[in-house]
Amino acid sequence: MEAISAVRADRWLWAVRLYKTRSLASAACKAGHVRINGQSCKPARSVRPGDLFQALAGGINRTVKVLAVLENRVGAKRVPDFLEDLTPPSEYEKPREKTFAPIAQRPKGTGRPTKKDRRALGSFFGLDE
Repeated sequence: MEAISAVRADRWLWAVRLYKTRSLASAACKAGHVRINGQSCKPARSVRPGDLFQALAGGINRTVKVLAVLENRVGAKRVPDFLEDLTPPSEYEKPREKTFAPIAQRPKGTGRPTKKDRRALGSFFGLDE
């Protein structure tokens, strides 16, 4: 059996579990969220050991170095054999989901809104007629 010298970028990103599906990895490459050695790449770009990936995955800008190439997906415990994670710790501290403050909030205990309150809320949300 021959050793693999190069593999597609989208396949490698999926195999080392940076993206959940290969189609998501391919879409990220097409959208410009994946860079290899500082250059944006297409999904079919060849990946070789020593390449440096910068990929936006899950709201985190991951930076990884390719240690070995593989074609099939591996278990999570085997992933460190194929990549070296160079992502700064500050990236992992970023919140994954942005929280939004409520737009209109009524004080607790004021009861049901009056007709005047409902009209004000309706005009605020563009529901007035």
